[in-house]
Amino acid sequence: MTRRSPFRARGRRAAALLPLAAIGLAGGPALAAVADPLAGTPTAAGSTSSTALQPVDTYTGLHFTVPAGNDDLGRPQTCTIDADLYKPHSAGPAARVPAILTTNGFGGSKADQAGLGMAFAGRGYAVLSYTGLGFPDSGCKISLDDPGVDGVAASSLVTFLGGGGTAPYSSSDVAGAAGGPGTLEVDFTVLDDAANHDPRLGMIGGSYGGQIQFATAARDSRVDTLVPLITWNDLRYSLAPNNTSLARGVTYADSAPGTQKIGWTGLFFGVGILDGLQGAAVDPARNVGCPNFVLEACQAKATLDTLGYPTSDTYQLTDRVSVAHYIDKVTVPTFLIQGENDTLFNLQESVATYRSLKARGVPVTMAWQSWGHSGGTGDNTGAAPGELDLTGQHIEDTYLGLRIRNWFDHQLKGSKVSTGPEFAYFRDWVPYTGTAAPAYASASSYPVGTRRTWYLSSADDLVTSRKAVLPGSTSWSNPGLGAPASYSEVSGLEGQVSLPAGVTTPYDTPGTFGAWSTPPLSSPVDVVGSPTLDVQFDSPAVALTQAAGPSGQLQVFAKLYDVAPDGSKTLVHKLISPVRVADVTQPVHIELPAIVHRVDAGHRLQLVLASTDAAYKNAYAVQPVTVHASPTSPAALSIPVVP
Repeated sequence: MTRRSPFRARGRRAAALLPLAAIGLAGGPALAAVADPLAGTPTAAGSTSSTALQPVDTYTGLHFTVPAGNDDLGRPQTCTIDADLYKPHSAGPAARVPAILTTNGFGGSKADQAGLGMAFAGRGYAVLSYTGLGFPDSGCKISLDDPGVDGVAASSLVTFLGGGGTAPYSSSDVAGAAGGPGTLEVDFTVLDDAANHDPRLGMIGGSYGGQIQFATAARDSRVDTLVPLITWNDLRYSLAPNNTSLARGVTYADSAPGTQKIGWTGLFFGVGILDGLQGAAVDPARNVGCPNFVLEACQAKATLDTLGYPTSDTYQLTDRVSVAHYIDKVTVPTFLIQGENDTLFNLQESVATYRSLKARGVPVTMAWQSWGHSGGTGDNTGAAPGELDLTGQHIEDTYLGLRIRNWFDHQLKGSKVSTGPEFAYFRDWVPYTGTAAPAYASASSYPVGTRRTWYLSSADDLVTSRKAVLPGSTSWSNPGLGAPASYSEVSGLEGQVSLPAGVTTPYDTPGTFGAWSTPPLSSPVDVVGSPTLDVQFDSPAVALTQAAGPSGQLQVFAKLYDVAPDGSKTLVHKLISPVRVADVTQPVHIELPAIVHRVDAGHRLQLVLASTDAAYKNAYAVQPVTVHASPTSPAALSIPVVP
């Protein structure tokens, strides 16, 4: 596909532009830049770092003053932005290059993207890394990647990269010579429309720096391509999931609210408030009222902490800042990268975005990498060897690094290089050396493979035939008063503090869960995708209270264990599926977290339905529940498997 995609809605471009005087590119207060620790590098198997790198000029501490929508009181606001620019030394008016715009993950800084900036500048791109609003040295409050705030602010930077204005910088290194203060004008980028300051531009970044790409592309048709890593589709699902009553993608019905992830929401607000305190000198107003967050964010957090679930007021915020609710405005080629080890933004989020884009004919590619927000420090320490080098030093030596470079070369330089398969996923059971390419399986689309079904039988068995189902029942109850009796994960703390040995091992307290297991498998089973469960719960007590609303509805936490012959259990990447049942008298369809996992021969699969989980808000009332095994209408567990 050529770079000039029919999906670029150029007719909307003029509306996204603002006069340069309003943009404030000629100077203004400094704002600190936060760069995402998750910037990647391109893909292809068996390559080596043979690319001849160009000398790079760096310009640090570029200062911008930009419009950024409205503040909490509905008044137009301007925000300061601090950025660093990396440019090929040879780039100039007669030797123009494409541009890349990148920003930080939550709580990061522009320094996180320095390796990425140097790496891609050395490969023929002008890279601008900036600090997202509300982080260490930046102005204004955290708006959660709101297209009307963060997207508007980023649009001014697109204008700058298209030659629209100048920006002062505090220091520079040009061709190895130390510099001082100065002013930079961009006259070295490829322009698709000089009159509208339209550069040939792509975006890259992870997590918070991934969602901003959607927010920017939705506001500004000058953006040409996106590479978002481990980001969200719908924040209502991310922070308070309900894996049933899904209206589309991961978006559940307003009437069936999810359950708060207390660890992750607490960590987010702690980091955001700390950044506000540290950046008070840059913008004291960040800490007025709701500390360093827009007012709606504090109100949503208070609602979750009090009720344990979101309300219609919460949805007004989460819907506005989630690509699921404005995805029709995203029309450019997108390379989605999501993490298999991620309890914050799980694989279903990328699937929802992938399917939405593909359904509208937008070019989209998806890769599931080994690492995500969980089990690491939030940088590249969780990446498998040869998978992705976030320092940017060995792009061609890593599978995803090379794919990202090839993606940008194809979309922005017009290179004929392949962008790789439409879907690829990492398999941790495949041995390799060097690049991680051998560990990645490829497919022409998602989903892959076929589905195998097991039925819930008596004696806590999973059987493969309806005829083999024996009548019986399994019952359990939660402790009540919101107390947890099961534990899955504390990903928000892993990598942040030292945890005692054994603390991170999942467990379930007898009497508070139901479990069903397969016989030992005769051959390995490779699971790729989302298992599903169709089940009918029986709870007369809940049937009497559910009319009162979410607080009276049944809560269940579904999960799938890999049980070894010695009885030890593995909860794959500690992923679970919280469910709030709107009507306990009706059958329920549950989507369990997508995984990529090999269940070895001799191991068993075990389905667990727990009444509570320590990572979530739990029911206050006691909720006894039973699942009946019935040969005529058995509960069914469907597993996606590949050969």
